[in-house]
Amino acid sequence: MNDSSSVPRLVATLREELKRYSDGEKLPSNRALVTRYQVSPVTVSRAIAALATEGLVISRPGAGVFKATSRRGTSAALGDVSWQEVALSADPPHATRDPGPRRTDASGVLANLTAPPPEVIDLNGGYLHPALQPERALAAALARAGRRPGTWSRPPVEGLAELRDWFARDIGGPSGPLDASDVLITAGGQGALTTALRGLGSPGSPVLVESPAYPGVLAVARAAGLRPVPVPVDADGVRTDLLAEAFEATRSRAFVCQPLFHNPTGAVLSSPRRAEVLRVARAAGAFVVEDDFARRLAHADSPTLPPPLAADDPDGVVVHVRSLTKAASPSLRIGALTARGPALERLRAIQVVDSFFVSRPLQETALELVGSPAWTRHLRMLAGALRDRRSALLTALSDALPALVPRQPPRGGYHLWLRLPDGSDAAASAATALRQGVAVTAGGPYFTAEAPAPHIRLSYVSTPGTAQLGEGVRQLRQALAPNSTLASGLR
Repeated sequence: MNDSSSVPRLVATLREELKRYSDGEKLPSNRALVTRYQVSPVTVSRAIAALATEGLVISRPGAGVFKATSRRGTSAALGDVSWQEVALSADPPHATRDPGPRRTDASGVLANLTAPPPEVIDLNGGYLHPALQPERALAAALARAGRRPGTWSRPPVEGLAELRDWFARDIGGPSGPLDASDVLITAGGQGALTTALRGLGSPGSPVLVESPAYPGVLAVARAAGLRPVPVPVDADGVRTDLLAEAFEATRSRAFVCQPLFHNPTGAVLSSPRRAEVLRVARAAGAFVVEDDFARRLAHADSPTLPPPLAADDPDGVVVHVRSLTKAASPSLRIGALTARGPALERLRAIQVVDSFFVSRPLQETALELVGSPAWTRHLRMLAGALRDRRSALLTALSDALPALVPRQPPRGGYHLWLRLPDGSDAAASAATALRQGVAVTAGGPYFTAEAPAPHIRLSYVSTPGTAQLGEGVRQLRQALAPNSTLASGLR
């Protein structure tokens, strides 16, 4: 039997087979498809589900699977939607302030969410490959959660008290400044960032962001009508001297940062700058939105991690974002947003209006997972695997692309940020690499305007193992070889 990688191939095969079927004609049984294509029953079920999602088949329990009725001619009946361009862009006559153009640009986020074809080596993705996920622990946690009384009842809008308490201790420490009443459970880290920026900024106002910055932050800010203002990052994290200048120049009331294993540079905010960030923000009367996405992605050889900024914040300056998604599964969309004082009430109101609450079965599953010994074992395994994959990728780069090896590879996170030679076109290089058979991330979307230098980002968590990392770098070398400046460093 083949594994789950057979699903796309079976879907493609059945899609072609369906062209020979008439509308409403019944497909062979699942058992017959298993025998004919030598795949597992799970593969057949997933392929049929994918075809049903595309609208190509209809599954009728107890009767079988049938080809769906064709929709030929439907497109000709569609109306003219060009009027929406005006409706989505024009301000009402009574609008008194001009917040500037509001735009929802998800391209930078979609670049990391779009799965490449099966034959392409994925050095782009931001989530753990199934080989790194705690699938058995998740399945067991889900089963236990399903047996809990009240699992399908409505949860508190702030989230389950036990889960909020766990996050408060996980973020602030056993005797830290946070307790369960300071925590809101969110639909993952991205949901928490969306709530935070909508709550702390008003349309048209500036929000300070690191440069380069996680594209998801830039997308959230722009969708909320905020104006991202970049503050440069170096090897020690955000430049606090420039942060103070940016606060003074813009009068912004929020700064979004990733102090630990920053995405994309991998920088860790140095100890002197940690205190300075809080001091500068407090003096400006502003909030620091701390996106602590990589806390559970430290490598086995990482030095002791600094505590979150939120753990050293008695005055409610820090609004902290933490998620289980990166270290567990992209489908475990459970995160936490912490704040204190009136800010918490505003964030709570926004989240309630947007989504009411986060799915209780998912919260119960998360609670079962983090409370089990399997979670500790998984984090220990993950730390070792991340170290090994980082080392494998660096070795491959040293052999094939030594000019691109970073000076200080981060011992946490899941990616490397590579500086290309001046004059390189990062977007064109990424496109060429994809045609060559390897998906990488161009650096442009990480900047609020034109990038000051060309970069690409390589992720090492989305491949089945380390062998694909080496092969991906070899294919990347061929894609970059036409660059004469870089080629001189490859010989």
